[in-house]
Amino acid sequence: MRLAFMGTPDFAVPALKALHSAGHEIVAVYSQPPRPAGRGKKLTLSPVQKVAEELGLEVRVPVSLKTDEAQQEFAALELDAAVVAAYGLILPQTILDAPKSGCLNIHGSLLPRWRGAAPVQRAILAGDATTGITIMQMEAGLDTGPMLLKAETPTNGKTSGELTCELAETGAMLMVRYLKAPDSCPPEVQDDSLATYAKKITKDEAKLKFGQPAEQVERQVRAFNPMPGAFFEHEGQRYRVHSADIVDMEGPAGIILDGRLAIGCDQMAIRPAVIQKAGKPKMELDDFLNGTQIPAGTSLR
Repeated sequence: MRLAFMGTPDFAVPALKALHSAGHEIVAVYSQPPRPAGRGKKLTLSPVQKVAEELGLEVRVPVSLKTDEAQQEFAALELDAAVVAAYGLILPQTILDAPKSGCLNIHGSLLPRWRGAAPVQRAILAGDATTGITIMQMEAGLDTGPMLLKAETPTNGKTSGELTCELAETGAMLMVRYLKAPDSCPPEVQDDSLATYAKKITKDEAKLKFGQPAEQVERQVRAFNPMPGAFFEHEGQRYRVHSADIVDMEGPAGIILDGRLAIGCDQMAIRPAVIQKAGKPKMELDDFLNGTQIPAGTSLR
């Protein structure tokens, strides 16, 4: 098929590679413009743009698709379909209507649950036992279009980074399968009454809230790993918690309960397993405690 691919982060890369390997004619790749990154704020290509250039594909990085020029250029591609995966720009109706088969999205949840920007993190935070991928036909609403294919996976103990990588590979496989036999996948209208909204993650949410049950605090740790990174603060220093265990201890919320950094929660406690002091490398707890002690009774509230 004659395709455009529209994506930006690592999540979108497996789909781009899979479509290319499957022999589809990818006539243009759309991605977010290069952004300043790192200490030197050097302009950095998106993961999708890097891979597209390695594959010898044409890359377009418009700031917006709302201009007449951008829409005419897109229409001139005469596409069979456009495949979208975490692109990050709103697609106007003119763009959605241009390809013969419209625009197809790879979404990281089992729609209609978790429409929106952060479906993987929200699924973990909510304690969902399963999540998955939905291939959907795009329309003007936010992730409201008809569903074409789905695949489910357990969340059991996975970080958002691990789950995102898994879903990216699944989404790539499903999209290739769909494009191979689209007539075998009749569209299913979403039940709007079951919809939930996965709002964008903010940095403030990543501060651990020990007034919650330990189970919920541990979900925070997994949901915000790798980004933006769950943390607590002590004596003006930030400590990032990469993983944590729930421990059967009781004590005041936000108080260190023993010499091995068990932290009281509303119910039970958590103990960081991998921790990182600001400006230092991340460490296993035993290695961390060899150089840093936060004594029992310390308040992290």
